[in-house]
Amino acid sequence: MTATPDSPRSHYPVAIVGAGALGLAFAARLAATGPVAVIARNAARAAELARGVQIGGQLRRLDVFAPDALPTADWAVLLVKTGDTNAAASRQRPAAARPAVVAERTDRGGVAQGLSRAGGRPRCDDRRRLPRRHRHPSLGRRRDPAAARLRGPRGAVRARAGFVARVDPDIARARLAKLLVNLAINPLAALFRVPNGALLEPPHRVLLDTLVREALPVLRANGLDLDEGAALTRVHGVARATAANRASMLQDVLAGRRTEIDAIIGALLGMAETGGFEVPTHRAVHTLRAVEHAATGTPSDRG
Repeated sequence: MTATPDSPRSHYPVAIVGAGALGLAFAARLAATGPVAVIARNAARAAELARGVQIGGQLRRLDVFAPDALPTADWAVLLVKTGDTNAAASRQRPAAARPAVVAERTDRGGVAQGLSRAGGRPRCDDRRRLPRRHRHPSLGRRRDPAAARLRGPRGAVRARAGFVARVDPDIARARLAKLLVNLAINPLAALFRVPNGALLEPPHRVLLDTLVREALPVLRANGLDLDEGAALTRVHGVARATAANRASMLQDVLAGRRTEIDAIIGALLGMAETGGFEVPTHRAVHTLRAVEHAATGTPSDRG
């Protein structure tokens, strides 16, 4: 069992599946309320993190496990990339009595879905090494559709850990609103190698607004309740509030990892095809997904 030596356990109230910046931030908050297991992507990553990781300016020693040495848990919270979600969920199913998801997830298996506005950014002087320090993200609000599952003791734990959460009876609409933001900001930030705020300035602003306007009819046909003005205001607001941040897709490009461009734009393309909508700008951006293989670089401060 790959865990911290001073706290070997076989069962935990909560397991966080995914040891990236966001997963570690959630684990650090929850660890203040009781035992938390962190499931890393492999044994090497588990061993690295078990030696200690800087989160929010503090050295944290978490109980970290490799996928082949899982403890059991009452709840498993998946905080992984879209392309890894199904595999992670299948792997954790025997270990958790009640799997819950805070990232995107397919609608299968009676799993409680949720959305988080949190964002985290790993910090590492050498990009070839595993990051040991993580900026503590703003954990924002979570939207949970399963009131009966996520209220009660688990809700009290979340509150003590400092999370602000509310039950949302229409999680599909909330997901569409988040998809709108991701469709506009993530691909452009990755393509132009710029922080989010630069997308509000020329020449990027034209493309940003075009992506919003083009996606809006498709998303509205699928249940999104925003007009053009509200949609632009939402996307601009997120870009402004996270102006200094590197979008997750840009972080993936700079680290040489697979991005979520197929899942994000691919979702829109599927809806557009079903509904008979034309989305040429999104198709063009999707065609440029070769940015995943581009050489590592540093985004411009000016955009």
